[in-house]
Amino acid sequence: MSDDPQSPHFETLAIRTQSPITPEREHSVPLFLTSSFRFDDAEHARALFTEEVSGNVYSRYANPNTDEFVRKLCLLEGGEDGIATASGMSAVFTALAAKVSAGDHIVASRALFGSTHQILTRVLPKWGVTSDYADVGDPGSWERLIRPNTRLLFVETPSNPGLELIDLAWLGALARARGIPLVVDNCFATPYLQRPLALGASVVVHSATKYIDGQGRALGGAIIGARDYLSDCRFFARHTGPAMSAFNAWLLSKSLETLAVRMDRHSSNALTVARHFEGHPAVESVRYPFLPSHPQYDLARQQMSQGGGIVVLVLKGGLDAGRRFLDGVQLVSHSANLGDTRTIVTHPASTTHSKLTADERAAVAITDGLIRVSVGLEHTDDIIADLERALGA
Repeated sequence: MSDDPQSPHFETLAIRTQSPITPEREHSVPLFLTSSFRFDDAEHARALFTEEVSGNVYSRYANPNTDEFVRKLCLLEGGEDGIATASGMSAVFTALAAKVSAGDHIVASRALFGSTHQILTRVLPKWGVTSDYADVGDPGSWERLIRPNTRLLFVETPSNPGLELIDLAWLGALARARGIPLVVDNCFATPYLQRPLALGASVVVHSATKYIDGQGRALGGAIIGARDYLSDCRFFARHTGPAMSAFNAWLLSKSLETLAVRMDRHSSNALTVARHFEGHPAVESVRYPFLPSHPQYDLARQQMSQGGGIVVLVLKGGLDAGRRFLDGVQLVSHSANLGDTRTIVTHPASTTHSKLTADERAAVAITDGLIRVSVGLEHTDDIIADLERALGA
């Protein structure tokens, strides 16, 4: 998305970026449900495989639907290039694995999604790749942990589920000074609320399953960023196969058309819910980036346009209180997903982050009483009434 005042706005780019119209003159882009594509002649086939000319070869490589989805995200994030993947975790894994070899090192923020933690601590070490965790609250820890063999910096901001933030402009400057790519998981904020590439990141990864889809229908992921970085990711993805299906790409590209209006509503609803439960007698604390009580409130206002759709409630009474709350919801859904039109509650300590040790969870403030609330698009009065009912269970 250009800073040129004559450039179309975010909403217009998300809606009007489309694949070329076919001879059928369709208004909505059709599905290209084909595994392969025909060549004009032998020379055309040779030139496609050597990448002397551009074009479709095989849908594991590219497809008109995935191309449209990626082109939109590149415009919205401000990236030079991108690839679509089968899931958010395949995007994370590809973005990391494509750039490291045996003996390399990664520095990551300590507050990470559980599956990303498993990649860093259990999967990549099998290849001889090590990692260390830096603390968001200690900027000096990043500089101390960088080694001569450090190849990547990786962060989530806001983090899942604790909603910790890191100063992307500061970290981007550090990454550039050290010549190390910075990879940012931008799942919670989406490009509508936060643009890490403009703040110094090299690459952004997304779980498109979440807010980009927005309706709990399809799995998908994306890697967007610098062309040279994406070249390595594309090679890795083509030959390991985490390809997004044409149908999911079509669905997710259509979903991007409503991302802005949905994130406006998610954010306003979440702020209303967060304000309501701050100081509630059954709630120990509430975390939300745009609440003044959030320890990084000023940073959130600086690098995000709104606070997003996730609210964290830390319940008094720990695990037992959490179980009663989850069993007490009626309107709200109890699920491991987030970013849906429907409000969802999750207990990370027993589900999404259950593979972490108790000490690892404690290090990122995931307590037994922590409930992640993905605030949906229902009327806030109804959301609040159901959460109040569950707190009284």
